Amino acid sequence: MRIVAIFGTRPEAIKMAPVLTRLGNAPGIDLRVCVTSQHRQMLDQVLDVFGITPNWDLDLMRAGQGLTYVTTSVLDGIHRLLKEEKPDRVLVQGDTTTTMAASLAAFYEKVPVAHIEAGLRTRNIFSPWPEEMNRRVTSIIADLHFAPTEGAKKNLLAEGVQPERIAVTGNTVIDALFDAIEILDRDPDRLAMVNAKLPALLPDRR
Repeated sequence: MRIVAIFGTRPEAIKMAPVLTRLGNAPGIDLRVCVTSQHRQMLDQVLDVFGITPNWDLDLMRAGQGLTYVTTSVLDGIHRLLKEEKPDRVLVQGDTTTTMAASLAAFYEKVPVAHIEAGLRTRNIFSPWPEEMNRRVTSIIADLHFAPTEGAKKNLLAEGVQPERIAVTGNTVIDALFDAIEILDRDPDRLAMVNAKLPALLPDRR
């Protein structure tokens, strides 16, 4: 099975990292990684820490970019990627504009979408904005939903998602924390770089 994982911001990368590690080691999985670089420098920090090398980098970040630019750029870039890679499934995370637009691009190509951190809701499409609408659109498109909590699962069930298509996984940011600590234990020389780049994620282990 060929899976394309798509993300574009630092929070997405942190929460996607442990999933990529497991998928990359799973037999029978051909994993491809695409970053849209909706955030450039902050995204690169996480890629460096977790040793993630994207197969595709859309490099779309521009000064003063707006949501329309990000949405249309992701749609165009992911359309080209899907035509070339021909994946069996797309994997997205969270509620960013990258997540929503990548899901929509996959829908247009009839590629199934799995959504990590699915089911978060405020019931107000303008708060948080645009995240609430992004997560709702993604949920409509996705056929597999990885909910972080039982509450998120209940939200999805209330919206008509079939229970067999929902798995409560917890928040993958916890897995990312443990993975990052393991990286430091294996490679203490990376400590200074990690402390400088992700002080909010990792403890100072000196």
